[in-house]
Amino acid sequence: MMDYFSLNVELFMSDEIWFRTGEATVFASDDQGTDAMPEILIGSVKGPAGHAFANLMGQTEGHTRMFAIRGTNQQVKPATIMVPKVTIKSSAYVNLFGGPVQSAIADAVLDSVIEGVIPADQANDLCIIAMIWIAPECAKNPDVDRKDLYRTNYEAMKLAISRAMSNSPTIEELTANRHKISHEMYDPETGESQW
Repeated sequence: MMDYFSLNVELFMSDEIWFRTGEATVFASDDQGTDAMPEILIGSVKGPAGHAFANLMGQTEGHTRMFAIRGTNQQVKPATIMVPKVTIKSSAYVNLFGGPVQSAIADAVLDSVIEGVIPADQANDLCIIAMIWIAPECAKNPDVDRKDLYRTNYEAMKLAISRAMSNSPTIEELTANRHKISHEMYDPETGESQW
């Protein structure tokens, strides 16, 4: 019988993906407000990522979660749950979240498997939690560019997945850039947003 310490060593020395995070920002075309900023967690369904995924299955008012699907009866693998970062207040927002954005996220996940970024042989053993941003003004704009909303979310999700799977940025990169890069929403000199 294996003791607790040996079991943990075996688990963490395996090739399983337990807990990887990534994020990315892709900006809109022509000031559409269709910027995409997914923040993701990828990990084994048997570990903390799987537990978090299962806990997100319940719904809360204004924060409807949904699986990333490519079409009716086409849930993407690894199973991916989308969680909105903004409180959903209108059916127009739901239509964007469950339309071009859901399609973009699902396509990005599947293409990441096809391209080998996510190992295909682990597609059924991993899950992804994707926190998704859609600017509230998008839902109020009847002329919002839905194709650009798809594009930004697709590109950002693929980049976030790539970063998660490659553990990017590295601690060395972060350390080297500590005094060269600052947050765009905070100017260290003035305290104001740089946008």
